[in-house]
Amino acid sequence: MHYVGRFAPSPSGPLHFGSLVAAVGSYLQAQANHGSWLVRIEDIDPPREVAGSADAILRTLDAYSLHWDGGILYQHTRHDAYQAQIEDWLKSGEAYYCQCTRRQIKDAGGLYAGTCRERQLSSNGASVRVKIDNPVVEFTDIKHGLIKLDLSMASEDFIIKRRDGLFAYNLAVVLDDIYQNVTQVVRGADLIEPTGRQVSLYQKLGKTPVSYLHLPLALNADGNKLSKQNHAPAIDNNNPGPAMEAAMAFLGHAIPQELHGAPVETLLAWGVENWQSSKLPSETEVITAF
Repeated sequence: MHYVGRFAPSPSGPLHFGSLVAAVGSYLQAQANHGSWLVRIEDIDPPREVAGSADAILRTLDAYSLHWDGGILYQHTRHDAYQAQIEDWLKSGEAYYCQCTRRQIKDAGGLYAGTCRERQLSSNGASVRVKIDNPVVEFTDIKHGLIKLDLSMASEDFIIKRRDGLFAYNLAVVLDDIYQNVTQVVRGADLIEPTGRQVSLYQKLGKTPVSYLHLPLALNADGNKLSKQNHAPAIDNNNPGPAMEAAMAFLGHAIPQELHGAPVETLLAWGVENWQSSKLPSETEVITAF
């Protein structure tokens, strides 16, 4: 089977070092497997998006010589596909409308208990939840081996369309990975927990799940995840070499001394030649000084 990987940022701000790590890791894994590397812009949450970020992300990837295969898929163009699947599940009884609020769920202990499962509610002011009758409580990660997930969370009927009409990440990402023939997902370890939910959707759809490789999260000196929400600084498009060298070292692939200062194309070529997922850090979180 031809390897297909992807990098799927949300346009909520410019790329920072943590997102560069995810981009480089997924790119090198795809190239080392003689595969394709796709870029998808996950723009299904407009309230969190920053105008111009999608174009800025693509310019940064280009500046770092992280060139993708084919065109860019924007999730906002896939709304009809998401809705069609939801309608199929509503008709078959695999999904249902839920009018419970976050406050009600929190007051009841924090986990949704299936309150609306058999109530046959209307769509007015409701979210849509998918029925989880066979929860996925473990999966195998290429680097970390067997990962066991929280049973109570894995058993929860989770939201696939929010009450504000926006489609949920877990549904969109699975449908898009199937649509794009993705065979392996390489991403940050902050997304380990949702993996069980995503595998359960593959099973409900009768599809073979992708394989997963979760990369360590980059933390700042205070132990906080580098993120747009934490105001992580944007990486430098005009001088990409230092960030690229730091990202590869963070991923356990420090470049040899003689290549320090080389163009990013040279650094990436060395990375493809020497890439081994077994060299990745065993930790799921690593403090970076970059």
